[in-house]
Amino acid sequence: MSQSRYTPQVFDELKVLGLFNPTNHQEGIKVHSSAEPEMIEATRRLHDKGLVTQPDGGYLTTLGQEAAEHARDLLTLLGTADVAT
Repeated sequence: MSQSRYTPQVFDELKVLGLFNPTNHQEGIKVHSSAEPEMIEATRRLHDKGLVTQPDGGYLTTLGQEAAEHARDLLTLLGTADVAT
C-alpha cells in the first residue's frame, strides 16, 4: 500500500481554504502574525502553490477557487460540511 498523502500540512491547507467565503470571491482573508504557526505556514504554502494571491492570504486565485470548491464538495460527500455553506 502506498504512503498516505493526507499529511497534517495538507489538512492545515484545507482549513485555510475553508476560511474563504464560497459565495463571494471578492472577499479575502488575512492570516495575522499572531495566528497559529500551522495556519501561517499553510497559507504560505498555498501562496507558493498559486492558490492564494498573498503569502498571508489575500484572495483565492482561479486555481484556488477550484481547489476550495473541491474541498467543500469532498466535505459534503463525507457528511461533515456545514449545511449553510
